[in-house]
Amino acid sequence: MYGLRLALIGLIWTALGWAQKGVDGRNLYERVVAIVPMTGSGTYADPRRPELTPATLAGADQVSGKGILSFSYQVSDDGKMAVVELVARDKSALEAVTRSARPGVQIFERGKGNTAAAEAEIRKHIKGFDVSKFGARAQ
Repeated sequence: MYGLRLALIGLIWTALGWAQKGVDGRNLYERVVAIVPMTGSGTYADPRRPELTPATLAGADQVSGKGILSFSYQVSDDGKMAVVELVARDKSALEAVTRSARPGVQIFERGKGNTAAAEAEIRKHIKGFDVSKFGARAQ
């Protein structure tokens, strides 16, 4: 009888474990949202891309997985700026972005500050922008 109870409890715990949902990929790791200028001439040798992304911040850490894991961006309505979200395992990989003194760059750290104010600032560049539908997934 004791063995049957133990087996039943084990079966219930196993079923409960499978029923748990995983964490949404947009809520993993350290994240920074930034408004950055677009760079590049648009040629094959110099494509248009946002500043402060892995292509413009090349280094040894980018290859080893210690740098930026993922990024996503949306070009502004006028095509001169972009809203970028960068994802890294730790804050040290994002220091080049968070400490940037480049003109026209605005940094918003997820979970810090006022989300409504950040969204209002982004909407100056992209009409109808919704931060809840924007972001890079890193799993």
